[in-house]
Amino acid sequence: MDQLDASALRCPLPLLELKLWLKAAGNGQRLRLVLTDPGSRQDIPAYLERIGQGLEVVENNNHRLELIVTKHP
Repeated sequence: MDQLDASALRCPLPLLELKLWLKAAGNGQRLRLVLTDPGSRQDIPAYLERIGQGLEVVENNNHRLELIVTKHP
């Protein structure tokens, strides 16, 4: 499983990094994504749902959101 710790990045950089990963990833490939930026924590799950990608929330608290993203065709 790939990992992207975007906890030090601020919006829109986490979304840009995720888009690059989605472009390069093969179908079924998974990514563990860590976010701390409030805007990214809100925008990225909404974006993934809108484009039909797999999304599992591993951790969600006041300071951190950890997701498993599964690339779908």
